[in-house]
Amino acid sequence: MTEESKKDSAIVLEFMKDKKIDAFYCNPYKRSMDTIAEAAGFFTKEIITDDRLRERKKGLDGNNHGMFRKRWADHNYHEEGGESIAMVQKRNIEALNEILSDNTDKDIVIGTHGTALSTILNFYDSNFGCEDFLRIIDWMPYIIELDFEGDKLIAKQEHCYIEKEFKGKQRADIKREYSTW
Repeated sequence: MTEESKKDSAIVLEFMKDKKIDAFYCNPYKRSMDTIAEAAGFFTKEIITDDRLRERKKGLDGNNHGMFRKRWADHNYHEEGGESIAMVQKRNIEALNEILSDNTDKDIVIGTHGTALSTILNFYDSNFGCEDFLRIIDWMPYIIELDFEGDKLIAKQEHCYIEKEFKGKQRADIKREYSTW
């Protein structure tokens, strides 16, 4: 882990220490796993991996703001070798619904990446779009609490984020908390 990753993991643990956490889920990517590993260890829980929670396959054009805007303007658009927002959303919602079904009345943590999380947020709030996505990709790790009744989202609250410039430039080490509903 890099020094930045260690700091991020410590921030996640600090936020979760006084919570009741029943399970940890994550995509299989090392960065996501590392971010929640310290918290999972604190709660003596294994991290259950689900490949459907992985980040979008970026294709040949990579990640840049122009391509982000193009993908979010047309959820079915994808470059050669890449995935569309709609494709990522479909598999992430399938995974989330299964996780919710398997964990009724439990408090769970899901570690994932910006596009994957954004497609989930867009599924429940169609007003969540490119500008919201661009906002949170600068805030990683980003902790948002989603409250469900069954598979229906009833509340959400942003709790913690670390403001950073996109592409990992110098971190600002800013934590904020506010409710969005």
